[in-house]
Amino acid sequence: MTELSNLPNIGIVLEENLRKIGVTTEEQFKEKGTEQIFFEIRQKVDSGACLHMLYGIEGARKGKPVQALTKEEKEKLKQFYRSLS
Repeated sequence: MTELSNLPNIGIVLEENLRKIGVTTEEQFKEKGTEQIFFEIRQKVDSGACLHMLYGIEGARKGKPVQALTKEEKEKLKQFYRSLS
């Protein structure tokens, strides 16, 4: 079992947010989709969670830093983010 903070883009704040929504293991993290995790964080923990957090979650699930996300990946996430507003 890997600590969540060992995944790319997961710092103290995001790790704490994940724990608050019941995600405490890498396996749980990877079972949920990026959008579902972000939605739960926005609903239950931080209503002001930003687009960069969404990017960070996606990168962590894919095992790469935010900077390595493609333009297409970021655009898809941006559309999802806008749909929540």
